Amino acid sequence: MVAEKEDREDESLAIDRPVLVTERLVLRQPRDGDIPALATLADNRHVAEMLARMPHPYGEAEARAFLAMEANRRAGAVYALTLAGTGSFIGCAGINVTDRGLELGYWMGEPFWRQGFATEAAHALVDLAFGATDINVLHASCRVINPASRRVIHKCGFQYAGQGMMHSQVAGQVPIERYRLDRRTWASLRSWARS
Repeated sequence: MVAEKEDREDESLAIDRPVLVTERLVLRQPRDGDIPALATLADNRHVAEMLARMPHPYGEAEARAFLAMEANRRAGAVYALTLAGTGSFIGCAGINVTDRGLELGYWMGEPFWRQGFATEAAHALVDLAFGATDINVLHASCRVINPASRRVIHKCGFQYAGQGMMHSQVAGQVPIERYRLDRRTWASLRSWARS
């Protein structure tokens, strides 16, 4: 999950944040009960150095601050990712408002990497972004050294749009790749999937 500037609130990009259910996941609003797992999974330098705004170390105080910030969010949507069978918290994903428009972002706790959960969550959020707003383009970006995130972005149909720089709280100024998915391409991909 990458955002180059602080989220700006735009009421036209407000999303009701319904609970989303996929084959193996339930995406719901983060809550206080997530704090212990959130603090444990987010307290990982390998996770934090791929993101813009996640500090390291990360403890319960940071988890509480994150929940407080999300409780006041008026635009975009951030979700706790939980396993459908157990309800276990495994990461976060969302649609954030940036200076370029809405941007898809996600992170998983390291024990849940390489199992397809990020792609599953990203597909649900891409559908939500285009279904709940009138945007014509959804953005995504990843660090150039993050091939796993790049694969998720490609699997969602995003097209390469260039490079840029991002300030990470942990890694400093780092190069990123930018991607975009337009509404027409998203609609085509959805119709192909049903064929």
